[in-house]
Amino acid sequence: METNPSLRPVLASGQPAQLDLSPRPVSASESMLAELALPGDANNWGFLLGGKVMHLVDICGALAAMKHARCPVVTASADSVNFLHPVHMNHLITLKSSVNRVFNTSMEVGVKVLVEDVMTGEVKHTTSAYLTFVAIDAQGKPVPVAPVIPETEEQQRRFEEAGSRREYRLAQRRKNRLKSAGDAPNQPA
Repeated sequence: METNPSLRPVLASGQPAQLDLSPRPVSASESMLAELALPGDANNWGFLLGGKVMHLVDICGALAAMKHARCPVVTASADSVNFLHPVHMNHLITLKSSVNRVFNTSMEVGVKVLVEDVMTGEVKHTTSAYLTFVAIDAQGKPVPVAPVIPETEEQQRRFEEAGSRREYRLAQRRKNRLKSAGDAPNQPA
């Protein structure tokens, strides 16, 4: 895989730190991102575009993954992106993320999105998502990641559920590969 030239300085920096595979607590990866919903990212009805929310989810998730792995990461998958409430213009979007579980070179990150009407103070949970990130080295190759240590009952629950979600993702990937192989050109229908 050819590395994007503009990323080479970023990838090269801090690489020795990734060799530290000492387990880290979930709290060490916790990240937060906040942004005001502005008209440039709205649809015709004045709601924030779902794609913009997904973009912010990916950024906030990557922050938690990088803090935990202590090296660059790439997004491998986004599961279960659920939109519960629309985001209106001029509302504050706050995203919170943390690593749920580590699987050798990949890690599942949970992201929760809250929206606040800053005029009334009303806060709603608007979106949740689970993303998988893979830690990479300067050549873009996967590298091992330190285990994560759940510290609370909630974190332990998310840790266990992440294992089930991973099994499902891998089963779906195998199923899709088999289907793709069956759909190859010049194959009888």
